[in-house]
Amino acid sequence: MSELGDFLRAKRAAASVESLPFPSSGRRRVPGLRRDEVAMLAGVSVDYYTRLEQGREQSPSEQVLDALAHALDLDAHERRYAYGLAQIAWVPELAETAQPVDSTLVRLMDGWPDAACFVLDPLLDIVAANQLATALFRPFTATRNLVEMVFLDPEGRRFYVDWERASAGCVANLRATSGLYAGTARRQELLERLTSGSTEFADLWAAHEVEQKTHDEKALRHPDVGELTITFDAFEVAAMPGYQLVVYRAEPASAGERAFRTLARQGSAPVTEPVPVAESVRVARTT
Repeated sequence: MSELGDFLRAKRAAASVESLPFPSSGRRRVPGLRRDEVAMLAGVSVDYYTRLEQGREQSPSEQVLDALAHALDLDAHERRYAYGLAQIAWVPELAETAQPVDSTLVRLMDGWPDAACFVLDPLLDIVAANQLATALFRPFTATRNLVEMVFLDPEGRRFYVDWERASAGCVANLRATSGLYAGTARRQELLERLTSGSTEFADLWAAHEVEQKTHDEKALRHPDVGELTITFDAFEVAAMPGYQLVVYRAEPASAGERAFRTLARQGSAPVTEPVPVAESVRVARTT
């Protein structure tokens, strides 16, 4: 026996017969799916799958493991666990469009009115933002993607006081988070827009610096409140592999805190003109 075999057997027993895309007949002696049904769903031989469960085969390929994960309808946490048992680096799937975050996380961010909070997907698309973050990013033409904001929007060079440092860190972060998704169409389209639109991005991307920052200090410049210094913290979203919750905070009794209060008041006031915010953010805020 093996841990991987035990795991597959347990997930097979827990799988629903009603989920089968083909008719099944005959009396079942145990709950869940039969080995031949899982093998058929995964496109492998019954003998091979049996050897996996019995521990006589312990080195499935990434393709086989992915097919079994689909066959047994494993969630992201279960897939990561199964890949770890097989000693294979897990590569989560990147959706064709940015996915809205769970409404619980949106409510959590809204419960921090004194902090600018937003969620980034692996390509650094902003998929959710609270009221203060929306007010903070108001000067940008659009807030679909953080890297595009830094390199392609003219506001980027004004907004980040030390633009060179901010831009280098942004590219290193994109390298770290998007590296799992090499070859996907959405990643390639983003890179083409950035490299064709900014020689600075192209040079930094070619340097292959990789760093996913979890804590830093940033100096920002906002047209309504002037310069402010904030602390930056990033946290992985356990329910969404590759996603980050980013929190901008200002020190108590600082100029940054006063600036945040002013922006919060502006954010709660009626807006006379439409504010260009990414569609994904609007979807997440109403989920």
